[in-house]
Amino acid sequence: MVGMWLYNICIALYAALVRLVAHFNEKARLWCSGRKGMIESLRGAIGEGDRVVWIHVSSLGDFEQGRPLVDYVHSHYPDYKVLLTFYSPAGYEVRKNYPNADYVSYIPVDTRRKVRRFLDVVKPEIAIFVKYEFWLNMLCELRRRNIRTYIVSAIFRRNSIFFHPVGGLWRKALGAFDTLFVQDENSKHLLAEIGYENVVVAGDTRFDRVITIADEAERVDVVEQFRGAKRLFVAGSTWGPDEEILVPLINENPDIKFVVAPHEMDESRIERLVREVKGGAVRYTQLPSDFADKQVLVLDTVGLLSRVYGSAEWAYVGGGFGVGIHNTLEAAVYGMPVAFGPKYRKFKEACDLIELGAGRSVRSAEELKSWFDELKSDNDYLARLSALAKVYVNQHRGVTERVVKTIFNFN
Repeated sequence: MVGMWLYNICIALYAALVRLVAHFNEKARLWCSGRKGMIESLRGAIGEGDRVVWIHVSSLGDFEQGRPLVDYVHSHYPDYKVLLTFYSPAGYEVRKNYPNADYVSYIPVDTRRKVRRFLDVVKPEIAIFVKYEFWLNMLCELRRRNIRTYIVSAIFRRNSIFFHPVGGLWRKALGAFDTLFVQDENSKHLLAEIGYENVVVAGDTRFDRVITIADEAERVDVVEQFRGAKRLFVAGSTWGPDEEILVPLINENPDIKFVVAPHEMDESRIERLVREVKGGAVRYTQLPSDFADKQVLVLDTVGLLSRVYGSAEWAYVGGGFGVGIHNTLEAAVYGMPVAFGPKYRKFKEACDLIELGAGRSVRSAEELKSWFDELKSDNDYLARLSALAKVYVNQHRGVTERVVKTIFNFN
């Protein structure tokens, strides 16, 4: 088949390019080195009688969708071992010691030989892919071996390759899935148009994850001390364009405290942010003994943001001026209105929040100011939108249990 031949050529060229780039790029180096000896490590770790459930996520962000599945299988089906795999080093390096996974590894490069070696060693009874992962050789081999295969929290759009005239190979690959668990009715309708009826509208497992975080979260003492008796605005996972529209808002609201959590610890950006804030800023990793008089706390560390949202009245989620917004649910679960940039349409939860009125897309500092001024000056309005956000998230709990029980053939 010409299409598959071209796909295999592209995979080989991509792998060769990554190996070349690895000489001077850290992420590429980790991508390559992490896959060296991978099969041998798995062969030594997986026992002959182990019943393996394989859960694959692409990145650290997608891990938050896959994590509830890993945790649920680990706690409710002890007869099974969980293999968690990543595509990207960003996810693997952070979660390679995740305690609820029995084995953590990379997914192999998607060539026929590497895929077959991987499956020969792992021998999964069940394979679960999260959201967007469609590796053609892997899916073909899983189907050939009659391994039960699922995709969870998937979302399909009219403009994706599956519905394009040249997307026949990708449409055929969907036949590997015993069930496709999708986020919305539109995805189900689109799949029905190309002949797939084995589709369940189950929702998004990230709802279960953020609800668990909020239920278990303890407030961050430093943030509570910083906030004091004032109201708090948290801007999470920000990039440069986000910070450009946030700085005017900060400077125009000296009575409000702000936490800004950059998505990446870019020193030049952090220094610029600290310099441009008129009310004074302090970095979490460089706290002085007294910081009560500062207006901005820069959260230049990882792992705290999802808890910090719990101290706020308003939130802004970054990424909307780049490839797409980050996780709005982390903020909405605590019950607060959320603003974000214009690139949000691929994220169903953001569209839902906008429809409810609890979310707002902004394209400029002026639009952000207009949104915030109304909420700041009208406590009843703020309370109403905050309640809508919290109810929305809680209405979508339970996705993980429904999906896993369906996969394991329980009613």
